[in-house]
Amino acid sequence: MSAPLPSWHLLSGEYPPMAGGVADHSRLLADALADAGEQVHVWAPGPHGVVKEGGVTVHRAPGRFAPGDLRALSRELDACPGPRRLLLQYVPHALGLKAMNVPFCAWFAARRQDERQVFLHEAVYPWSRRAPWRHQVLAATTRLMLRLVTEAADRVFVSIPAWTDHLSARVKRRTEWRPVPSNLPAEVSPEECARARASLPEGIWVGHFGTYGQAIADPLEAVLVPVLEADGRRQGLLLGRGSDGFRQRLCARHPSLANRLHARDALAPGEAAAFLRASDVLIQPYPDGISTRRGSAMAGLALGVPMVTNTGHLTEPLWRDALPVALVEGVSPPALAEATEDLLARDDARRALGAHAARLYRERFSLERTVEALLRRRTEDTP
Repeated sequence: MSAPLPSWHLLSGEYPPMAGGVADHSRLLADALADAGEQVHVWAPGPHGVVKEGGVTVHRAPGRFAPGDLRALSRELDACPGPRRLLLQYVPHALGLKAMNVPFCAWFAARRQDERQVFLHEAVYPWSRRAPWRHQVLAATTRLMLRLVTEAADRVFVSIPAWTDHLSARVKRRTEWRPVPSNLPAEVSPEECARARASLPEGIWVGHFGTYGQAIADPLEAVLVPVLEADGRRQGLLLGRGSDGFRQRLCARHPSLANRLHARDALAPGEAAAFLRASDVLIQPYPDGISTRRGSAMAGLALGVPMVTNTGHLTEPLWRDALPVALVEGVSPPALAEATEDLLARDDARRALGAHAARLYRERFSLERTVEALLRRRTEDTP
């Protein structure tokens, strides 16, 4: 008689209805594993209770990963039949205690009765000798936390190869690079796209998808404004949480563009995908460069929308090698604007770039590739 298959237990500091990229990623993984026939449980913060959401059992508690809740978490986990496979969605700040939840990481390391896997969305807080002492304490603590969870884990996944710089040689041997997939549907019907377009004025649509934090909003404004000013037919389409506020700030500073700036905030995933697909080109500047941890970039790639973006210290070589995007070296607004103008001037080049992006996404980055990796048995020579 064969041994029973392990049940999956995702431990995540964010899970819907909470907003955030890790919440979206956790939901996608949980649903995809359940669709593959796996038994899936999710353990996350929220109002206390256990609910069935589709094929996934979600266990929520207000202090889910707080030190005072770990005994209850152990008791509830142990009540689930074994064998169990824990998958920790690792983001230090999402675990509580101001990104210094050492007790939880020690608890995870001590769960020897379970198979343990870790997905590193983020690794450590940056270390700088010139930083205030509290930031240095945070940097040291996150390194201790990372060591606790990765040294104990049977498998480690990283969203970008740069995170492996913080891992020991022993852990690197059981680490796999697994890009974050798009958190939007990868396909949109022609009818859905047509409805999105019909709700917008006629024009050439220059879009952006994100959450409009200052590190991205500032260079985005510096590129988007001159691109729109260069041609009165162009319209700006701002998608994602925070887009309404960003539009209002832009309109206050550039009133002449008020009628050509449009925001669609907090759309359902399918609606967001339809509006994204309706864009002629996307401008996606990133302070640390395009990388496979950027779900907003993956959304554009998956849908085959031509994208202008930039390199940075986290940019992997594949972006320069495969060129699924119009790539600028460094966050230079004039260079990004020039690359955007070049794409807008060449219809054939835009279509070819979008098709190439969608093809590469299916081959390398899609959710299906992530699930295949999770369900594949690890071998000692895993690359």
